[in-house]
Amino acid sequence: MPDEDSVTPVHWRTIYLSDIHLGTRGCRADLLLDFLRHNESDYLYLVGDIVDGWRLRRWWYWPQAHNDVVQKILRKARKGTRVYYVPGNHDEMARDYCGLNFGGVNVVREAIHATADGKRLLVIHGDEFDGIVRYARWLAMLGDWAYAAALNLNTAFNAGRRLLRLPYWSLSAYLKYKVKNAVQFIGDFETAVAAHARSRGLDGVVCGHIHHARIRDIDGVRYCNDGDWVESCTALVEDDDGQMRVLRWTGTVASPIEAPAAARPRLAAE
Repeated sequence: MPDEDSVTPVHWRTIYLSDIHLGTRGCRADLLLDFLRHNESDYLYLVGDIVDGWRLRRWWYWPQAHNDVVQKILRKARKGTRVYYVPGNHDEMARDYCGLNFGGVNVVREAIHATADGKRLLVIHGDEFDGIVRYARWLAMLGDWAYAAALNLNTAFNAGRRLLRLPYWSLSAYLKYKVKNAVQFIGDFETAVAAHARSRGLDGVVCGHIHHARIRDIDGVRYCNDGDWVESCTALVEDDDGQMRVLRWTGTVASPIEAPAAARPRLAAE
């Protein structure tokens, strides 16, 4: 692990992260720590499912890297980053503490963020627009089990790819987006979230929940999803001009800074 004092981070006005799922074996805490070392911001929004309470209730898994992520975020708050935590469905227990501040982290049910170019964005996790989560919790739990099984398969699959010196490739993401119903669900979700923001007179929305990073215009509303840190390892960022983009982080803890260019994020193909 490099000395943090030797890292010159990229500065953004705002960073949005969600669906980290600390407490699960699928969480890419190593890549997230690398991202957090190389990127700073004035505002940091944690857009839900940061800790996976569903999984932790079934069995305890909390390696040092997951604790390091929490400590890194708290350190950013102490150094002046304005941190807002919008709990999701997997960390819904934190919704009982909305309105409180813990170590510089403000827990809120939702937020309205004003971008540098004057746009007002609703920041929510998005599970409110997932009918399965709202009305068939048992089915959501079953889906979570199936998703975890796919991620375990993904881990074994990529272990084989590493032996062949091939780059990481998400088998679970490929399987998900090849399923017609999953693709239809994503489209319906995006439309519903954007319509809600429009009904409130807002210019756009930032959310997570569906693990599908994307920026698109939906009938005049800017829809932004920051993705996840299980499959895609993506973050949503706002620059000093108010422009939004998705970053897909591909660095590794093993060799985080081999050259200045190696520390820079690669843009997701959106």
